[in-house]
Amino acid sequence: MNMNTKLERDRLDSLMTSVNRNSLQGKVAVVAGATRGAGRAIAVTLGAAGATVYCTGRSVRGNLSDLQRSETIEDTAELVSACGGKGIPVRTDHTVEEEVKALFEQVRTEQEGRLDILVNDLWGGEHLTEWGVPFWESSLAKGLLMQERAVKGHMITSYYGAPLMVARQSGLIIEVTDGISYNYRGNLYYSLAKISPIHLAAAMNEELRPYHVTALAVTPGFLRSEQMLEHFGVEEENWQDAIAQEPHYAESETPYFLAQGIAALAADPQAAAKAGRVWSSWSLSDEYGYRDIDGRKPHWGNYAQAQGLPVN
Repeated sequence: MNMNTKLERDRLDSLMTSVNRNSLQGKVAVVAGATRGAGRAIAVTLGAAGATVYCTGRSVRGNLSDLQRSETIEDTAELVSACGGKGIPVRTDHTVEEEVKALFEQVRTEQEGRLDILVNDLWGGEHLTEWGVPFWESSLAKGLLMQERAVKGHMITSYYGAPLMVARQSGLIIEVTDGISYNYRGNLYYSLAKISPIHLAAAMNEELRPYHVTALAVTPGFLRSEQMLEHFGVEEENWQDAIAQEPHYAESETPYFLAQGIAALAADPQAAAKAGRVWSSWSLSDEYGYRDIDGRKPHWGNYAQAQGLPVN
């Protein structure tokens, strides 16, 4: 179990206090891209609410992905179990169809065909975006690989996950993205990778609606992920020191802010009313009444509007 600091233990204690511990009891979830960041937080939060969570990704102990980061899906699964759920790590490259097919066959067999929640949080584009470079001068290979991971991977995963839900006439598919609009996001390839999940959710919902399966998209605000903390040279304990470098970091949020919104959505019997649209962490917080695990209640929408910033 990867809880290396007292702060992290305290934050997870806070999470378990704020989440309805029985709201997802008996539910089965797959979180695709659960290695770190929002994906890990989503998996852990669903577990804290009582769910069985299949934690998938490419990084396992002794065999890390090309990103060469230390986090693994085993770490995530252990955190899920430590918080009261059941974490099951399954090494899966979601751009490889046979691996995704095998994942859902495993879920079908072990859970007697049950899948209640599918979260597509695949990304892997951390080092692929070339900010400030026009697309015709960028690396085409990097741009296409970004689409392979963040669009094609989502499509393959839903292709094999949706039938389990359709068969039971019940389920929720969540596309995790960056932004609430179709606006340009500063780079053509990045924009395409982040706008596509919004439309995937809308289009999937049209075809899933007759089977009582809901698809929607969600987005965090200024996410305080492991990578962003490293980018600013800070830890979670002293993240506010980064405000001197980037004033907007004052309104940042932990990955657990969005994760709590997803857990609330998954437990909401009226979640179908939100189908086909994109929902932000701050709007979900407003509706469901939760706070971030550091006790704050960031609201990137209000902040950006006050600062005259685009809310993509």
